[in-house]
Amino acid sequence: MVLIEDEEEILTKDEQKPSSSSPSPQMAATETKQVDGDDDSDGFETASEREISDEEDDSLNDAVTNQEEPHQSDEPEKKEAQIELVREGEAVTNDDGSNQEKAMAEANEAKVEGNSLFVNGLYEEALSKYLLALELVQEFPESIELRSICHLNRGVCLLKLSKYEETIKECTKALELNPTYSKALVRRAEAHEKLEHFEEAVTDLKKILELDPSNDQARKGIRRLEPLAAEKREKMKEEAITKLKEMGNSILGRFGMSVDNFKAVKDPNTGSYSLSFQN
Repeated sequence: MVLIEDEEEILTKDEQKPSSSSPSPQMAATETKQVDGDDDSDGFETASEREISDEEDDSLNDAVTNQEEPHQSDEPEKKEAQIELVREGEAVTNDDGSNQEKAMAEANEAKVEGNSLFVNGLYEEALSKYLLALELVQEFPESIELRSICHLNRGVCLLKLSKYEETIKECTKALELNPTYSKALVRRAEAHEKLEHFEEAVTDLKKILELDPSNDQARKGIRRLEPLAAEKREKMKEEAITKLKEMGNSILGRFGMSVDNFKAVKDPNTGSYSLSFQN
């Protein structure tokens, strides 16, 4: 809201122009012009009116110097235009504020409706309500908390619908808005586990423990998933070695050799492999 402050104008004028000769009637009429104490003005002015008064004083001084009568000015029109611009600015500010409040209220209402739909098992419909809430407030910095909640709620709906990749995306968006959102970490860890992303699930659970060392569920989840993650790593290594052998045989076969002439030996300390040639 643009405020127009009123200030009391001190209307005094005591100017005399020295002259060695008698002033002309035209000069005398101009120099003896004073502000009448019985003016219709109430003695207050707006910021715009002060600018206009200064310009009128400058015009009057020029008229005295040139010994000419002041011409009719279009300053009243300028004053009305300035005041009108200020009023338009106030209207825009009020509209922006009221529009934002209205959008936030509608978004919260949509979130509440989504919660009710979720409780009744209507996950697709709940997804639409949470999306509506996000669209209403996506431009407002004040809506970060609301948006993070709606992204998480969408993630939970998608988890119920077994759409695990999309669950991970929604939970990640919630965490981008609120990095310490432990509930989003829990749901993302669940989705990772469903997809057998055991390493990623363990990582999320460890972050939960960092935020809340007393979280026993996260600790139990880590103990349960870490062996699965290690097993999967070994399986992936074996698959990689098999593919390398196939590729090696396709090349070495041209020279009468195969990868069977090479023996892979695992280092028990590092877990890495080394190859040795055998005839």
